[in-house]
Amino acid sequence: MKKVTTNRRGFTLIELMVVILIIAILAALVVPKVIGRTDDAKVGAAKSDISALSTAIDTFRLDCGRYPTTEEGVQVLSVPPSDVQGWKGPYLRKAITNDPWGNPYIYEYPGSLGNESFTLKSYGGDGVPGGDGNNADISIE
Repeated sequence: MKKVTTNRRGFTLIELMVVILIIAILAALVVPKVIGRTDDAKVGAAKSDISALSTAIDTFRLDCGRYPTTEEGVQVLSVPPSDVQGWKGPYLRKAITNDPWGNPYIYEYPGSLGNESFTLKSYGGDGVPGGDGNNADISIE
């Protein structure tokens, strides 16, 4: 009697379709969760940047005796202005000028609470005042 041997060299079409179906199901479950986290991460990064900028601005005030003007903006934390005494910067390890959506942070002095405060904000994902969700303004006053 002859022994019949079969050489199997690949996958059948059914096997490939089952694997593709499993991958598609996993992608359908995972992708929406990952995409939603991107927006949350940008909001978190903006809050962290605003906190770091606020601390640096307060340190600038301690060293120089005043807050940066609106015209000087947050750039004064990295580049010394010519008319300021006591500047001991740079006050940030890396310059932070834009929010995670690519829009510049808004710095105003005096702030909405008067001469002893400043306003620092990001307009969120849409880059315009107001909004909700990922487009909500993020600020410190």
